[in-house]
Parts: sequence; structure tokens; C-alpha cells
Amino acid sequence: MPCPKFSLVATALSAMLFASHGANSGEPSADPEPSRTFDSGPLKLTETRLLFNYTYSYACAAADLDGDGDLDLTSADAEPNSNLYLLVNDGQGRFQHSFIQKHVGEADQPIRLERHAIGDINRDGRPDVVIVDNLRWDVRWFENPGKEAIAKPWKLHRVCPEKDLPGSYDVALADLDGDGDLDVAASSWRFGNRFDWFENVGAPGRGDEWVRHVIADKMSETRTIVVADFNRDGKPDLLGTARTGNQVVWYANSGRPTAQPWTRHTIDAETKFPAHGHPVDLDGDGDLDVVMAFGIAAGVANDDPSSHQIAWYENVGKPGLGTDWKKHSIAPGFPQGFEAVAGDLDGDGDMDVVATAWTKQGRIAWFENNGDPRGQWTEHKIKDDWSNAVTVILADLDHDGRLDIVACAERGANEIRWWRNAPK
Repeated sequence: MPCPKFSLVATALSAMLFASHGANSGEPSADPEPSRTFDSGPLKLTETRLLFNYTYSYACAAADLDGDGDLDLTSADAEPNSNLYLLVNDGQGRFQHSFIQKHVGEADQPIRLERHAIGDINRDGRPDVVIVDNLRWDVRWFENPGKEAIAKPWKLHRVCPEKDLPGSYDVALADLDGDGDLDVAASSWRFGNRFDWFENVGAPGRGDEWVRHVIADKMSETRTIVVADFNRDGKPDLLGTARTGNQVVWYANSGRPTAQPWTRHTIDAETKFPAHGHPVDLDGDGDLDVVMAFGIAAGVANDDPSSHQIAWYENVGKPGLGTDWKKHSIAPGFPQGFEAVAGDLDGDGDMDVVATAWTKQGRIAWFENNGDPRGQWTEHKIKDDWSNAVTVILADLDHDGRLDIVACAERGANEIRWWRNAPK
């Protein structure tokens, strides 16, 4: 039976209906809440709440899931909702909402769906969703049924069985072994304390059979796992963090990852409690640097300079090969930093940074690159007192050529919001 759908429409009647439905059913609500437009430095942002009334709004992603040329959104929830939401974009930033996965009281529920990645696992030309279950400690993928059936439940497949990846936390997708299909790399939080990759078996594979390979173990509380080619050899490497181990590292792919070990390179082993970051050529020299947030649930005070900050790491060289790194500060005081991402928000040709901060006093802000990323950055407020802000992504949702901002906030706010980067 098709899952019910719920639409974001700015009418008083819809607001009453959705608010009532969400409050009574434990499902999210699309009560539109009046949008607000405000200046944030040189940007004019229009803030829209897309969904709220989650039980645990921890992660979101963007991709063209229905093949119509614009970016749609996915958003995960946890027990007791145990849902994975689909937000289909009409191309103008108006969304039709439905469920990829809906909690219907089946034997393998409830589950805790969190961070996820999007890619074509079965090579049918449609992007699928790969996601962790942080409660049952597995990785699963949902098969995209195509545009006509996209609002119906997606078929569930397993990358690994329950308990095979204790603490399953984050995933990244790439053809890690060069055989023409997408494999899965994963981190495993404080229960697994390792990085693994899952081989999509076949020539090429279609997501039917998987084999787990260990990349590294005894890494205290692994968080970030992201694909990047740091040494410019054409093979996908992996960026990772170990939060309580105070490690920002990358692993070089030999090109034969089933037979040869991944070579570890340390980016930073001194700054405390790294959380989430991403590769980006921040200084425009042709190699990949790293932007990183520090501080979530840190065991030091919020004003301790050993953590609680946003920084970037220069891949030193002309271009760099990932062997020498230099740290530069973006925001030396950013308490409880969770995630940092980069993109050119103001259209001036250089990379700016957006970051989220956790805890009850959470927030989201952006940092303007003033032309020299090694110099001083200018912080601009987006939203303060946004409880437990977590995952943030940059995506042009309304097809106007400007990057917008989408972010989730978990327990406390329990919602997903979009900040449209509007023309001034």
C-alpha cells in the first residue's frame, strides 16, 4: 500500500491539518510557519521550515531522485518514528513529502536512521539511498523505484546484517576497487571504533552481495567518512575523524583495497574532539584541502581553545599530495562544533564555510572568505538558539544559480530548515 504523502503548502487550512496530524500521529508536520527574510552579511536569506515534529532529525541529503533535473531532499528520523522522508522538489523550491521508509510496526522496527549517502547502487540509472541504522548496527540501502512510483515505499536491501557494524554511524559511496560499481565506506561511532568498506560484489555488482573489509580499527569513536582523492592519483581515498581519539586522518587507496592495506596519513592529532568535515580546494591551488568542525560533546569547557572551533587544513604543495598539512583558523571560538561544509555562497569566486553547533544553545552560521583563506574570516549569523543543530548541506534548490543552505537540528528543535540564498 502506498505510504501517505504530506505537502508543504502555505495556507491556513493546511497548516491546521498538518499540525494536528503530526501532533497526534507521531509523524512529522509540514505546518508551513511563516518564512522570514533577513540579511546575513552580504547575503539575503529566506528561512523556511520544511518539516518538524521529528523524534530525532539527525541527517539530510540532496540529489535528483526523480530525474527531473532539480535537487530533491531526504531526511532521516529515529525511534519511535523510524522513518526516512522524501521531499520531492518541483524545481521552484516547493516540496511534496512522502516516505521512503515508514514505521509500520514490522518485526525489524523500530530503527534509528541517521546519516546517509545517495548513489546508484544497482546500476539502473536511478540514485538509491544508503543509510545507517544506529540502533540495530547495520547498513541498508533503499532502491529507487523510479519517478512514477517514487512516493511509494522503496524496497529495502541490506549492505550488512544486524550487529555486523557496531555503532554504525556514517557512510560514503565510491567505486573503491575500480570494478565499475559503487562500494560503501562506513564509520562506527563509539561501539565499533573502526572504519570499514563494503565491497559491492560482482563484475560489476548490483547491490545483491557485499563483503566487509576493515580499513582501520582501534580508532576511538569514528565519525566523519568522506571520499576524496588527496594524492591526485585518480583513486578514491577516504577522510575520517575519531572524535575521542582526537584524530583527523585520511587513508590512501592503493587501487587494490581487497588485497592491500589502506595507508594512513595524519592531518591533525592535537586539536580535540573533531566531528564532521569535508574536502574542498579552499585555496584554489588544484588540490583538496579539508574544512573541519570541532567540539561536539567535548570533555573540555566551551571556551577551551584546544577544541570548539572551525578550522581548515591546507594540503601543502604545488599542488599538494596529502603528505604535508598546515592548519588555519576560521573561527577560533565556536562552541560544540558539529559539521562544516564549504561553497561559494556570495558569488565572489572563493569558498565560504557554513557550520553547525550542537547543544541546547546550538546554532548555524556562515563564514565569509575575504579573499585570502589564510587570513581573517568574517562570521555571519544564520540562526542562534537552534537546539542541537547537526547535519548541514549546500545545494541550489530553486535553480537560481546560488547555493542554498539546508540543515537539520535533532532533539530539542527536531526539524529540517532551508535558507534560500535570495537575490539582493
